[in-house]
Amino acid sequence: MRAIIIGAGIAGLAAALRLHQIGWDTLIVERAPARRGGGYAVTFAGIGYDAAERMGILPDLLKKGFITDELVYHKPNGERRFALDRATIAATTGPRSITILRGDLEAVLYEKVEGHTEGHTEIRFGATLTAVDQDERAVRVSLTDGTVEEADLLIGADGLHSATRALLFGPEKDFLLDLEHKVAVFMLDQRPAGIATGATGTLSSGGRTAAVISIPDGRNVAFFGYRAGHARPGEDVATELQRVYGDLGWVIPEALAGLARADSVYFDTISQVVAPSWSKGRVVLLGDAAWCVTLFAGYGSALAVGGADRLGTELEAYPGDIPAALAAWEAAIRPEAERKQKLGRRVKGVYAPANPVVLWLSQLPLRLAALPPVRRYMIRRFIKG
Repeated sequence: MRAIIIGAGIAGLAAALRLHQIGWDTLIVERAPARRGGGYAVTFAGIGYDAAERMGILPDLLKKGFITDELVYHKPNGERRFALDRATIAATTGPRSITILRGDLEAVLYEKVEGHTEGHTEIRFGATLTAVDQDERAVRVSLTDGTVEEADLLIGADGLHSATRALLFGPEKDFLLDLEHKVAVFMLDQRPAGIATGATGTLSSGGRTAAVISIPDGRNVAFFGYRAGHARPGEDVATELQRVYGDLGWVIPEALAGLARADSVYFDTISQVVAPSWSKGRVVLLGDAAWCVTLFAGYGSALAVGGADRLGTELEAYPGDIPAALAAWEAAIRPEAERKQKLGRRVKGVYAPANPVVLWLSQLPLRLAALPPVRRYMIRRFIKG
């Protein structure tokens, strides 16, 4: 059996690895000219953590993961509001979870696919699909490199702006639910002076949130998320971030200066994908292309890996019956994805609140967690058991 996977991100690579484990060959087609790195930090837990354990990649993910020494919440002028220490942070995330950069999670999957599926997986960069045709026997895709490929299954794992979804299911506007925020993430070439090694600093003010994450290995990530009302149509990322955040102090000027030296930047609206069905014949959407729970839910990477793992399980359970396998897979994964989407929609109102009272209320649980009696209880309950 053979699958064509559009997208060499977390979902696509996880699918290739899992399908190899059940005896399939795969072709991964990636629009970008080379593999990308970086990305914001995620808490990898739940069905993703369980799937990673079953797929044999958990030890490598644990090596790439990191523990934040201190999470500091700042006022716009840089003064500290409050902070959570290492043990309290661990208690809030739980024992079966990993804090990891999206790019590092993708790197582990890429290395596993490259090193363990030789002769069974091809990764083709700098191409994407232009047409899809399918019948009861196979699915055929035309690619921008001029080739035509045939397989038993086509997996669209090509993200929020999926070309697969647009070709097979309809235009993007029919599926995207705008959560009225924008985000920019990029790697910094040096740690700002106001951020301690291994710490994360963050502030929220006037419908804007900013954070700088110091990874213990010396890398640093800048994150900016803000309400769409601050945005202007067609404005480039550097101009927009300077206009939106330029009046703030703390480490914001250093982070904005670092954007000019960044190798790449992720800059997009925060939107969910709401689709009534994730498959059509021998074509299935996976990961953000199918559901995109958004960073508000904080579960996208885990759901991508968990979804890929379950897809392999159902394909193995229904040999030769692709539609039945896809139906069983969607029935298993959709409830979890929709729960996380609902969470994301609830969180958006307090993510970057414009109202100072809402900001204070949104931070109240964390303020309480920072209190010694609450912190001791959380550590005893969630870490020590």
